[in-house]
Amino acid sequence: MQPSILVITPTYNERENLPALAGALFAVLPEARLLVVDDASPDGTGELADRMAAEDERVAVLHRPAKLGLGSAYVEGFRQGLQYGYDLFVHLDADLSHEPRYLPAMLAAIEGGADIAVGSRRVDGGGVEGWGPRRTLISKGASLYARLLLDHRVRDWTSGFKVIRAEVLEAIDLTSIRSEGYSFLMEVTFRALRRGFRVAEVPIVFVDRRVGQSKLSTGVALEAVRMVPALRLRALLGKL
Repeated sequence: MQPSILVITPTYNERENLPALAGALFAVLPEARLLVVDDASPDGTGELADRMAAEDERVAVLHRPAKLGLGSAYVEGFRQGLQYGYDLFVHLDADLSHEPRYLPAMLAAIEGGADIAVGSRRVDGGGVEGWGPRRTLISKGASLYARLLLDHRVRDWTSGFKVIRAEVLEAIDLTSIRSEGYSFLMEVTFRALRRGFRVAEVPIVFVDRRVGQSKLSTGVALEAVRMVPALRLRALLGKL
């Protein structure tokens, strides 16, 4: 049997991008299910997602009452997917920066024995298009910082494009995760590595969003700076 796949995308003001994302996803993975976790988008993204769900049973929507953050959006999506028994979980951005066309290669890495497949900009064949110097510096700096303090085996610690086995999510104690943004993406991978799961990096080219505004903020970057040594310390103390 083919593994069941749940694709989770958090949304906040992604009305113009969501239909294109769904189309691109189902073109390469027609058997997948898409869960939109909307944080009460003022632009009507949630209402559009509801209409898409009414027209296509592969789409579901989880509405949240306010902008509550990336990490908690994924945790809620993971919990719901685990309750329904999905085998594999994909998380990606709704702005088309993470192109679904890379998913077959990422799923092949899972079939080859990986527990997490990371869509990586930092391995041969990967890269970024459309970023300015500031964002490039922040992203590269964050990944290098995490490699030095957490684990050298992973090159792209801040990637928001991953395929994860259900067994990983069941093992890493989702209830204890409190981080958001970059730090959430790092924490899930680090917890998995600490429990002996295998991480594989698959090259992708990240294309900066063409529509809408980036959700990256200085606060999100600073949280990652604080969280990385905290994760390392908790691991050393046996509390992770």
